[in-house]
This record gives sequence, structure tokens and C-alpha cells, in this order.
Amino acid sequence: MNTAASIHPPMLDNTSDRPHEAVVHLAIEGMTCASCVARVEKALKKVPGVSSAEVNLATEMAEVQLSGGKADVSALTAAVEKAGYHARAITTADEGVAPAVAVNEWWPVALAAVLSLPLVVPMFGMLLGADWALNGWLQLALATPVQFWLGARFYRAGWSALKARAGNMDLLVALGTSAGYGLSVYMLLVHGAHGMTHLYFEASAVVITLVLLGKWLETRAKRQTTEAIRALNALRPETARVRRDGQEVEVPMSQVRKDDLVVVRPGERMPVDGVVIEGASQVDESLITGESLPVAKHEGDKVTGGAVNAEGLLLVRTTAVGAESTLARIVRLVESAQAKKAPIQRLVDQVSEVFVPVVVVAALITLLSWGLGTGDWEKAILNAVAVLVIACPCALGLATPTAIMAGTGVAAQRGILIKDAEALEVAHKLTVVAFDKTGTLTEGKPKLIAAEPAQGERAALIAASAAIQAGSEHPLARAVLDAAAQAGVTIVRAGGVRAIAGRGMAAEVNGRDLRLGSSRWMEELKVDLSSLSVRAAQLQSEGRTVSWVADLTDAPLLMGLLAFGDTVKPSAAAAIAALREQGVRSVLVTGDNRGSAQAVAAQVGIDEVRSEVLPEDKAGIIGELKADGASVAMVGDGINDAPALAAADVGIAMSTGTDVAMHAAGITLMRGDPALVADAIDISRRTYVKIRQNLFWAFVYNAVGVPLAAFGLLSPVIAGAAMALSSVSVVTNALMLRHWKGRAK
Repeated sequence: MNTAASIHPPMLDNTSDRPHEAVVHLAIEGMTCASCVARVEKALKKVPGVSSAEVNLATEMAEVQLSGGKADVSALTAAVEKAGYHARAITTADEGVAPAVAVNEWWPVALAAVLSLPLVVPMFGMLLGADWALNGWLQLALATPVQFWLGARFYRAGWSALKARAGNMDLLVALGTSAGYGLSVYMLLVHGAHGMTHLYFEASAVVITLVLLGKWLETRAKRQTTEAIRALNALRPETARVRRDGQEVEVPMSQVRKDDLVVVRPGERMPVDGVVIEGASQVDESLITGESLPVAKHEGDKVTGGAVNAEGLLLVRTTAVGAESTLARIVRLVESAQAKKAPIQRLVDQVSEVFVPVVVVAALITLLSWGLGTGDWEKAILNAVAVLVIACPCALGLATPTAIMAGTGVAAQRGILIKDAEALEVAHKLTVVAFDKTGTLTEGKPKLIAAEPAQGERAALIAASAAIQAGSEHPLARAVLDAAAQAGVTIVRAGGVRAIAGRGMAAEVNGRDLRLGSSRWMEELKVDLSSLSVRAAQLQSEGRTVSWVADLTDAPLLMGLLAFGDTVKPSAAAAIAALREQGVRSVLVTGDNRGSAQAVAAQVGIDEVRSEVLPEDKAGIIGELKADGASVAMVGDGINDAPALAAADVGIAMSTGTDVAMHAAGITLMRGDPALVADAIDISRRTYVKIRQNLFWAFVYNAVGVPLAAFGLLSPVIAGAAMALSSVSVVTNALMLRHWKGRAK
């Protein structure tokens, strides 16, 4: 039964990080253990055009990377079928699908228990000295439907594995229970006429019942790990109230288009991403960003689909619907993280690939050793059955993916989107976090504090500066334009406007060749700054960011300076303190001047400052930090941070920044709160601990159980119970992550 849910378009998702590659997501049915995962991956990788394939046992989903963007989904599904499993491409119809097996398929477990109970009760009678043994033929009648009807799934999957020349959990169960059942039938036919003989129907029947129960409990538990996805999917209303031709019409979401006007009443969820063009309200975005307080929205403000409109009537112009909406992208990110493997899981898969053949050999050695050594072939068969049953590698296959699903799910609910499992695993060992300043530790909404001309009037300096930056979206440019509006100056149209990365802006204004930018750039342009250097130093010592305006028309001539001030985010100091508690060192890497950078660093408690850094040099600084043996994360929000985000061991982007930054990062923070950085590291560490705990217990069950079974100290019934318990305990341990709350408010 497929348990995967996805919002990807049919078959292909062209959002792969790798150039010229497409991604196909497949729902895989029939997998039961880590060996199945390895076999499906191997089959998919053999298909021409496949560059990589990752299969997740917990989500029952495969993510296949196709080189050159060429996809033959039929070839992929055929390869999976040949390996003994079923596959289909995931489409938008799978949105919100929940595993029905956890709820609807409980009856095989219940029926198997009802049929097995009469076989088990006589065992308790023996402990009390009573003889409650059933007639052998009645035992056969009760055990047969459990073995061949309710247990048919093990034969089907085991046969498919044999045809693929491989082994899996189902093959182990089928071999083990068939041996116990066959031994009992043989003894009944040979010795039944000579009086009651001890049969082992209860062993085979109870093992099948316990395995079915374990899988059912496991599926129920796995369902809880996907609650974050289902909760996010549930945020999307099915209809929207659209204003068309002056009338309000309620239409299905599939009919809403970009630029439609959507009416959102108080108490309703935002059906689309958009911009408020009429009305004002408080909007609750907590289930999307993790922000606990409602956010005020007015005309011109952006709203996100899934948020709750608290009080006012809003008219929203749609900017994104369907797969392009913020909510859809969030779900894709979480699903992608849950589908991909952590590096530690790849090692587990390699072990699991040879696990089943090794177990079969161990069971055969046990059979021959006991049979030839003692002559008691009944005992030999039972011990071999116990080896086969206890060794099922279900827990190994579930140890890592269930922890990752639980960790990424609860993180998403707190506003931390973890893009892939590798970022989650690497983040646990971070020792250094490098921060950009503007928009990351500060509000990113600077104001023009001072505008001091070297010659001429202040209004002329502001007018020239505003003309140069009229088309820019940079925060400093907005501050200049706001100051120009407040001063009432007229902004003329500039020509030849161009941005010089890491330096500033250039433009032609009223026939003059003007430059606006950093001190370093002015020095490169041979502009004499001496007339205002003392004032600039004073402003910089106060933590202000200073930019210069120069006229290069005839000769380099200083026009004046602009000083900007930005507000440090309220949670910044607490965020740095939380990192220090975690043993993580903080570094400020910014293009701003040293005075401004030092002022912010002192205010929030940053350990080290790297200032006046060009965008192309930020990645180099990350490389220097890594060269010292540190595991480094970079936190940023701008296009200029993208190279550093990509160069870091873990890139952490603020969603309040640019899409380029988020694409380059492994972790995205859904609100601009630096305190979420420490939370991201914390949930990573907790998840990694759960992974190690799960792997430890999974290996312990096998390391202890197999020798006990081989030495005759473990009956098949106890082995079956232990095997079922191992899977359930691993998933339950992972689910404890759901109680994580984080520090950020």
C-alpha cells in the first residue's frame, strides 16, 4: 500500500539542484526492510539515463535523478517491477494521501490473533500443570489459514526476491514459518496415529501474527512522522472567493489564476500568495513561519497562502498559486529532505544488502550443527527458524529515515525548513557559524542618518543619490529614496545605471558621470575623501555605514557622504548567546566598514569580525575557516551571500531574503529570526542522537538475538516478538522528536 504523498507535477520535477537534470518521484510498494531498499536502488541505477536514485523505506518513495532531463518513467517502473516490487509515478493527485494501511488493514492482524490464540493457550496450561492441548488436526485447521492466507504476502514478496536473486525480510519469514509448519505437518502425518505428539503450529502461526502486528504498529507510527506534511497540506483551502466583473464568485483553487483578486474574510485562511491591495488586518502565520504573534498587514504587504486572516476584510491580488506558492514550496522542501538519505544511511544500506544472504547461511549452519551434532532435527529446525525470524532487518531500514522524517517535520512546524538529510546530519557537528550583517543580524531596513555634502547643498546631494539608485531594491537605496521623498526633492531620470558588485552604483545624471559606493571603491577611483574623512570616521565609530558620492565627469571629485543606520534584531544577542552555549563560535562576515561591523558585533556578542569583504571573497573566508578544521555554517539572505552559502558545510538562508540565497542553502529559516539558527543546530543534534540510538538498538537486537537463537536459547515465538518489537521501538524512539519545541519564540 503506497504511503507517499507529494505535490510534484506528474513524473517530473525540474527543481533539481544539479544542472540539466530532472527528478522523478516514484511511490514504491512492497518494500519491507533495508535489503529491499538496496535492491530497488540498484535496479533503478541500472536504467539508462539515471544518474542517482535514493529510496526511503519510511516514506516508501524513490527520488531518481535523470541526467540530461530525459525521463522514461515506464523504464523506471519496469525496473522496479523486475526487482519484485511495484512502482508508479507520483502525481498531484497524491496530495495529502495518508497511509490507509494504518487504519483500514487492521483486520488481518486481528484475525490472525483470533486463529493463533487457541494454539497458544495450551502453552500457558502447561505452566499450570494442565493439559489443554488441542487435537493435532484442529491445530492444522487453525494454523493453515494463518500460514497461507494471512501470511500469503510473505510468500509473494519472498518469491519476487528469489526471482531477483536476492533476499529480504519476507523471504526470511516465509522460510522460517514454512519450516516450522512443515515440520508439524510431517510429525502429525507420521506420528499422529500413535497418539498425541508435540507440534509446532503455534510457533509458525504466532510468528506470522507478531510480524503482521509489528508491521501494522510500525505503519501507524510512521504515519505520525508525516503529520507535518499533512498539517501543511491541510492549510490549503479547497476554494477561493474571487472578484470578477465586480462580482464575488467562489471557485475551486484549480481555477484561480495569477493576478486574480481574491477576497479573504475575517477568520478565513489565505487561499493564495499575494499582495494586499485593499484593507488591513492581523494575520496569523504561525503554522507557516512558526511565528507565534499575528503580523499586521496593510496595503502593499505580502501575504502567504495558508495564513489565517484574523480580523479585517482583505482584497488580495494573487501572485502565486498551486505548485508555485510558498506553501507548496515548503512542502516540497520537507518532502525532499525526508526522501533523501543521510550519509550514515548509505553505510546501513551497504550492510543490509548482504545481510539476508548472511542470515540464511547462519540459519543453515545452525540447522546442520544441531541436526548432525545432536541428532534432534526437530530442535535443529526450530533453532534455524528462530535465527531466520529474529534477524529480519526491518529496524535497520527504519532507524535513519524515521528519525529524519520526525526531525525535519517538527523543524518545519517551527519555521525551519531543512532542504536535505545531509544538511541535517552535518549541522549536528557545526563549530563555527558565520553571519552576514544586513538583514540577518540587523533588520535590513536602514535609514539615512546623515547626508553631508563636500560642496553644494544637502538637497542636491540627496537628489543625485536618489537618481542613481531609483531602480535599485537594495535596502540602502530604499533609505535614500525615502529620505528624498521626505525632503520633497525632485528625482530626475538617470541613464546608464549599473551595479558594480561589492562596490556600488554608477549612473549618468544631468550629463554628469556619478558614482555612489564604498570607501574602497572611491580609493580605487582616486577620489580625495580627506575633506570629510574625520566626519566619516566619527560616523563609522558610531556603527553607521558610510557611502560616498563622487563626480567623475572631468576629474574625480567628492560630492559628499551618506551615513546609514540599521537596527539590530531584538533576538540577535540571545541567538549568539545560545550558539555559545552549544559550543559554537560566531563570526561576522560583512561588506560594511569595520566601525559599523564592530559596533554590531559588540552589541550582540559576536566572537570574530571580518569586515569590508567583497561578495566574491565571502566564500574564500568560509574556505579559510574550514581549512582550520572547523565545520562551518553560513547564514545570509542576499544574492551576494549565495557563493558563501554554497561553500559552507551548511548554508542557512533567511526566507526574508532572495530566492537565490534560499536555493543555495541547505536550511531555510521561514522568518528572519537569528535565534532559529541555534534551534536548527539543536534539532540536528537531537535527530542525529536518535539516529545513533536507533542504529544501536537495531544492531543490538540482531547481535544478541541471532547467537541466542543459534544456540537454542530463543524460541521462534520469542524471536518473532523481538523482531516486531525492534521495529516498533525504533520508530517510537524517533517519534519522541515530535515533542521538541526549540528556543525561538
